[in-house]
Amino acid sequence: MAATKKLSSLFPLLSLICFISFFLLLSISRKASISSSTTHPQFLRFKPIDANLTTRSDPSATGDSSCDYSDGSWVYDPNAGFDRYDSSCKEIFKGWNCILNNKSNGRDIIKWRWKPRNCDLPPFDPLQFLHTYRDTNIGFIGDSLNRNMFVSLFCTLKRVSNDVKKWRPAGADRGFTFLHYNLTIAYHRTNLLARYGRWSANGNGDKLEALGYKEGYRVDVDVPESTWEKAPSFHDILIFNTGHWWWAPSKFDPVKSPLLFFEKGLPVIPPIPPDLGLDKVLNHVIRFVEKTMRPDAIKLFRTQSPRHFEGGDWDQGGSCQRLQPLLPEQVENLFSLKNNGTNVETRLVNQHIYNALKGSNVHILDITRMSEFRADAHPSTAGGKKHDDCMHWCLPGVTDTWNDLFVTHLNSLKI
Repeated sequence: MAATKKLSSLFPLLSLICFISFFLLLSISRKASISSSTTHPQFLRFKPIDANLTTRSDPSATGDSSCDYSDGSWVYDPNAGFDRYDSSCKEIFKGWNCILNNKSNGRDIIKWRWKPRNCDLPPFDPLQFLHTYRDTNIGFIGDSLNRNMFVSLFCTLKRVSNDVKKWRPAGADRGFTFLHYNLTIAYHRTNLLARYGRWSANGNGDKLEALGYKEGYRVDVDVPESTWEKAPSFHDILIFNTGHWWWAPSKFDPVKSPLLFFEKGLPVIPPIPPDLGLDKVLNHVIRFVEKTMRPDAIKLFRTQSPRHFEGGDWDQGGSCQRLQPLLPEQVENLFSLKNNGTNVETRLVNQHIYNALKGSNVHILDITRMSEFRADAHPSTAGGKKHDDCMHWCLPGVTDTWNDLFVTHLNSLKI
């Protein structure tokens, strides 16, 4: 009887313990919903590529002996504000200004902060950046996703320094100089990095013509596009990207208008598919940049920015309507090479980039894994297009975090 009474008196305490345990389990489950999957293959970062590119064993790869910046979680901070810049920055392309375009979660996008598992990635200090990189020229070379990143950097710097002049280096699409610091940042637009243009049969018995090709796009794998060919001799820091246009059948139809690769002015025979053409272009780009840039210049290649089309590609009714970051299993469903889904090019492109840069002195800026979670951060229907924009990023937004990583990387290389 006494034992029964004692157990009865302990019942409220036991109930409380069970309730707390259940609450903790829910909290852990929610945190896991925005955590990086530990099964995702990792690559070296913050170091020239070497033979160990598929391992995580080299602690110096990130500049921090305990940190892999791609392994982390998106943490929600309800009190986060627009400390870097806001929707009033005029350089933001209209379709990316999700706040002015009234995207339903436009103001929540910046409240998610990337937290690496074993270290911190704080927002970079724009004033300190201007001081540190005084008398420096920085060039972004690539497609519109590099413009996305360029605009983010410009808006952040302009918030603390208004003494800015529009000025474009040779070939650049956009450019600004922060006069007090003599710091120039520029964006050089190029879709394939290599020179390309329309090609059609001319009846002269060309080898491609003999194989039945009537028209397509000629890509000179060993000739840089004119928009950036002079950039290596001008800039102190270059950050490249390519990828989205290489897997774009709507742009380069493999039957009606295929990519036709030329090397040393002659067609590559037999013709090769786009993935092998990309390998050739990357190899020539690396050689060209290493030959034309100063030895102490910093060269980076940004990994592929993920798209988040669900239900089809952009021209097949695909959309991106999510309002929060993805769960790890949702990330794998969208991007796994095994599934071969709509967005598979993200990891395919990265394989080619890592293999091409192996052994070079070009540094990798890995933004892919952290970005794969952010299906909520694209313009979607607020982008002003006839279809959902699930490729570019809202500004302010995810590319601000890319620049935090970019600056952390630069600072580690200057030490």
